[in-house]
Amino acid sequence: MTKVNITEIPFPDNHFDVVLCAHVLEHIPEDTKAMSELRRVMKQDGWGVFQVPIDYKREKTYEDFTITSPSARKKAFGRKSHVRWYGQDYKDRLKSVGLKVTEDDYVTHFSKEDLFKYGFMSNEMIYYCEK
Repeated sequence: MTKVNITEIPFPDNHFDVVLCAHVLEHIPEDTKAMSELRRVMKQDGWGVFQVPIDYKREKTYEDFTITSPSARKKAFGRKSHVRWYGQDYKDRLKSVGLKVTEDDYVTHFSKEDLFKYGFMSNEMIYYCEK
């Protein structure tokens, strides 16, 4: 395991067969830069799953970088370390950096035990990405 800055991943282009990014991007102010880096290090025939908390009632992602205190962030974004609430436009944000994105409701087929085991929420879509 290597700890890296997700906006400056220290691996060469086309390095990884699979890239998993689970509940990280909501903490990153420059999320599209991070998404671009994830795409860059993914092999041409590789794939990734990029999960974030999404409020499916929101059409657009909500972010306000003037909110800086932990208590205000918790109130605005649900957690004190989050900088945004993603909305229904999450897929478009991923596509904007050149990823091909498939939204998959596969988690609706999981038992409650498997949802817990794999860390999914029952209403969460899986965002499967390819170059």
